[in-house]
Amino acid sequence: MAPTKAPDSSRRSDRSRRAIHDAALALVTEVGYRRTTIEGIAARAGVGKQTIYRWWPSKAAVLMDAFLDLAGRAAEDAGAGSGPGDTGESAPGIPDTGDLAADLKLVLRATVDELNDPALEAPTRALTAEGIVDAKLGAEFVHKLLDPQLALYVTRLRAAQEAGDVRADVDPRIALELLIGPLMHRWLLRTLPLTHAYADEIVDYAVGGLAPRA
Repeated sequence: MAPTKAPDSSRRSDRSRRAIHDAALALVTEVGYRRTTIEGIAARAGVGKQTIYRWWPSKAAVLMDAFLDLAGRAAEDAGAGSGPGDTGESAPGIPDTGDLAADLKLVLRATVDELNDPALEAPTRALTAEGIVDAKLGAEFVHKLLDPQLALYVTRLRAAQEAGDVRADVDPRIALELLIGPLMHRWLLRTLPLTHAYADEIVDYAVGGLAPRA
């Protein structure tokens, strides 16, 4: 008789983690952050509460981990379409084709698509809103998710400075807020549609003010 193969505990743990992630994201989308509970996540994922508390201290931590995993998978999917024919792009990072406006428009259009994606919108809003009242969660959200993305803008803007496309006296960290700030303002307030055309206008206005003056 062939020996019985022992269950792979790591695979079981991975399946449980993914089920918990999916359950947390689904519940936040359906009922909102406030009404999402550890009990609800456990029931939706088909695991016990103790399993969740073994890995995470709170529902905020579960949602943060789930959202980071989702964002990572979305980034992988977005990068899967790039191939040897793609030129001028440094990975990971913002493309550097030599045309700053075109590169920024490409990235801001992708950001618009992410913010309008129902799978990403609800957890992003939940973490953004909760981070305002929960300083620890807000700091973690900024440190783990926002800062790495904003650093890519700083790198691209510094390269543009070296190429003479951006004034030497411009602070890249402040300049990137001219790009991200209006986009997030419109998205948060839901006053007007968030579109590719709007993203393009933001870039045109910002780059026009950053360019060297004759």
